Amino acid sequence: MIGASCVYYLRKPPTPSVLMPALKEVRPTTVLSVPLIAEKIYFGKIMKTFNKNLAIRTIYKIPFFRKRLNKVAGKKLLETFGGNLRFFGVGGAKLNTTIERFFKEAGFPHAIGYGLTETSPLIAGTSPYKTVIDSTGPAIEGLQIKINEPDSNGEGEIWVKGPSVMKGYYKEPEMTAEVMTADGWFKTGDLGVLDSKSNLFIKGRLKNMIVGSSGENIYPEEIESIINNFKFVVESLVVQKKGKLVAMVHINMEEFENRYAHLKGIAERLEEKKIELLNELKEYVNHNVSKYCRINQVVLQSFPFQKTATQKIKRFLYSN
Repeated sequence: MIGASCVYYLRKPPTPSVLMPALKEVRPTTVLSVPLIAEKIYFGKIMKTFNKNLAIRTIYKIPFFRKRLNKVAGKKLLETFGGNLRFFGVGGAKLNTTIERFFKEAGFPHAIGYGLTETSPLIAGTSPYKTVIDSTGPAIEGLQIKINEPDSNGEGEIWVKGPSVMKGYYKEPEMTAEVMTADGWFKTGDLGVLDSKSNLFIKGRLKNMIVGSSGENIYPEEIESIINNFKFVVESLVVQKKGKLVAMVHINMEEFENRYAHLKGIAERLEEKKIELLNELKEYVNHNVSKYCRINQVVLQSFPFQKTATQKIKRFLYSN
């Protein structure tokens, strides 16, 4: 018997109010997603449920209880997806570590994929239940990955070679020469490291890397991952201004104002709470990063960041 499949497209942006009814109706077996969708589900549904109750919010901080609560939440999440889900693939950008840990502890059938258009596109990935947190997994069959000129930490540019890698850009020999070596290695422009089991860990884009005052390599994506775990934060961007690291942060104003609803009508008090939040965020981040990755300032981003079609923030618009 020949297998078959149906592909469904949403006609509207995948907000929770659009996505949830569609999942119940379609009951998909496979979902391919960018991290933004996973983040909306986790922070908009899972954590909102846990945070409603003070007792649950308190015990959730204890690993033993967190794992058990996540297991229960994972079963309910599968029901939310229609009950038939076997594969939830995430790609396009780094998945928040907290969300990935939730998926793993919840038994949610997720997997991370990494690739580029020039590599047709998958380079590395694994199947559900074999994932390693913060890793895309090993190279797919038939491809070779190497870290070019790794530093003392084993970090360097990710190069890939194999039959699914392009031969070059059409009628653009100069562009091709910039990214392809004579012996067929494609320079991805991404920085990463391989562990002892050949699992790939992506650190960030080479062009996004910030060089610290003493020559340290600073990966803004890693700092942003920590920022995005903080309460009320929806998304963030770390840039360098006048030699200092600045975190631009967009918060969920609806959730923030609901938390301090008793202060409504007193605009000054709400502004005070915003300043307190940003100061608390700065302290939290600097406590969880290396000395040379500490941020000097946190700036509130009033509107969502402008993004590409794959929901990546257009960094170049905010780096000056």
